[in-house]
Amino acid sequence: MSNPVKTRVVDLREHDKFFPRELSWLSFNARVLQEAADPEVPLIERVRYLGIFSNNSDEFFRVRVAEVRRLISVASGTDKQHFKNLLAAILSRVVALQREFDKIYQQIMDELADKRIYLINERQLDERQLQFVQAYFTSKVLPELDPILIRDGRPMPALNDESLYLAVDIRDGDSYRYAVVEVPTDRLDRFVQIPQRKGKRGGKVFIVLDNIIRACLPQVFRGIFPMQEAHAYCFKVSRDAELEIDTGITQSLMEKIEKSLKQRRKADAVRMVYDARMPPRLLDYLSARFRFGKYDSLMPGGRYHNSKDFMGFPNVGSKSLEFRPLPPVHVPRLDQPGSLFDTIREKDVLLYYPYHPFDYLIDLLKTAALDPYVTDIKICLYRVAKNSRVIDALVNAVDNGKRVLAMVELAARFDEQANLDWAQRLTDSGINVIFGIAGLKVHSKLILIERKENSTVRYYSHIGTGNFNEKTARIYTDFTLLTYDQQIGRDVYNVFDFLQYTYRRPEYKQLLVSPHSTRSGITALIDQEIANANAGYRAEMTLKCNNLVDNDLVKKLYEASAAGVKVQLIVRGMCSLLPGIKGLSENIEAISIVDRYLEHPRVYVFYNRGNPRYLISSADLMTRNLDFRVEVMAPVHDKDAQLIIQNVLDQQWNDNVKARVIDRDQVNQLVPESKKVAHIRSQESIHRYLSTGKLPRYPKSRMHVPAKRRRKKPVVPAQPQG
Repeated sequence: MSNPVKTRVVDLREHDKFFPRELSWLSFNARVLQEAADPEVPLIERVRYLGIFSNNSDEFFRVRVAEVRRLISVASGTDKQHFKNLLAAILSRVVALQREFDKIYQQIMDELADKRIYLINERQLDERQLQFVQAYFTSKVLPELDPILIRDGRPMPALNDESLYLAVDIRDGDSYRYAVVEVPTDRLDRFVQIPQRKGKRGGKVFIVLDNIIRACLPQVFRGIFPMQEAHAYCFKVSRDAELEIDTGITQSLMEKIEKSLKQRRKADAVRMVYDARMPPRLLDYLSARFRFGKYDSLMPGGRYHNSKDFMGFPNVGSKSLEFRPLPPVHVPRLDQPGSLFDTIREKDVLLYYPYHPFDYLIDLLKTAALDPYVTDIKICLYRVAKNSRVIDALVNAVDNGKRVLAMVELAARFDEQANLDWAQRLTDSGINVIFGIAGLKVHSKLILIERKENSTVRYYSHIGTGNFNEKTARIYTDFTLLTYDQQIGRDVYNVFDFLQYTYRRPEYKQLLVSPHSTRSGITALIDQEIANANAGYRAEMTLKCNNLVDNDLVKKLYEASAAGVKVQLIVRGMCSLLPGIKGLSENIEAISIVDRYLEHPRVYVFYNRGNPRYLISSADLMTRNLDFRVEVMAPVHDKDAQLIIQNVLDQQWNDNVKARVIDRDQVNQLVPESKKVAHIRSQESIHRYLSTGKLPRYPKSRMHVPAKRRRKKPVVPAQPQG
């Protein structure tokens, strides 16, 4: 074996080797905004992309910006200045994106009007429409309003995080009164359809709930004081979403979560977005009363906020204004009469949502609930649907005499209250509910079904990349592996054993499990590709995830690139790796895909000299997933399942419609078209492939071609000078 030939890594300062993850996240949200601007996207879907962009922005401030603010408060010296500079760069980029949002919003409103769909304000109402709005206000809206008068010397109300408010400016002669009114969008539709204007034929007319309140502002205060003039300006407050859970042992975890949720309502405000037309005296008054500091974000905007409500904008036009539905692809093996356990025992099943129906998973749980040979069902619950058939199936299993263990993650961000409620219902139904491990979120997507077969306990395992949530399974892409592999089953059993008895440190034969072995395992797989490359063999890997921001793994990928390993990255969101830099990452390419479905799977493929290793996982390549969560990475051994995964990844890698290049500047250029590749929109071509087996034209993968050793050019030592 020849000596390894090392490529010199370019000499960059440490922080120059990583793209700031917060700015990378904003780059991802810019890709969402690109979809809203794309005239090829159906018009109503473009409206909804505006809502997705806005919802993402809200979460960004509640989580990412809040974290940067905390870092500024505790850092010192050059670190403090670094975080201040980062916050300034974040806010600059946010303002630029908001300007782009406002421009696209107006374009879309004009195009909706061309389709005879109108969104009007209170000043555009004709007499008949005003009568309708006033009647709607009196019967529906007014009973939901609880205005708060703001006065000096009285404490400010604790405003709800991310709720929409109207700051009301009331003039009475030379004096002013101020009030706050919450817009009840949690109880009433934000978009209200009203009669069309007189003289207009056809068309649909909507008004937003906040404009209904503006149209009837005097009635809000029921005439209790003179109101010479009144105006209302939208604003909302984003609060730090981080839950602080003390480590005391005097309270149960459920009590701690409930207490922390109440504290979140009073958490530090990290942003106030307001109507830029708000009078300066009112803005200054609100800012002072809410105690915004120098690191808080006062963000001027347009007349309307909480544009996340556009995610639910109704389509009252033709079907062409929405995405053409892609019918679910059925798996014949799972539709045949007979037990699902026989089918899984015969051969592994790989499902790919939302192309395959989530109903197959529900059917598996219902089958387990009824099967007389099933004794136990164990499941990890992170996020579930509001009306969860998964929960119903688990309750039904208990009613049929099965032992059910449910690991419920109470700290699933923004779903804490829902999970508290589910935990209570499960407990009341006789299910053994556990809450995992202090300091480690349980993010695994596991089900273990134990079945007596010939007097022996046998394991049927579910390992997935997504949540057990019927709603998101229709809009998130995710892989699910159903397997009878007993070694995998014993490993899954050991994961649940660890969750119950945290002092035990089990050994895993097949699975990589965070926080025990995922980091070391994936590092070893990368090291093997590096060793293969150094030995003169072709070496490749394809990594698909939501986020790649762990610095140690990024450095390892730089090392792989330096050794000559070809690295393909498909990263939906944050990517701190800088691809394509000579001497650092010239063998690394990266793309991101944003389309009708949210790309959510984590898939890791290593060439391994033509005998590739395929793994699916719940874990992104983030420090928190590798070291501070319970995550599972599972091998896929079935050759047919491997082929499906490879064909899916190949189509995504060759997407030249919805894929963007991730480069060192993350400017989101579309992947250029190539004469060697057909017109490929991967989410549609994947649906066609799973339905018919037909693949588009592109250079076929060589992942399963055995590696041939190649001779490496010898290193010629530099000649001495003089």
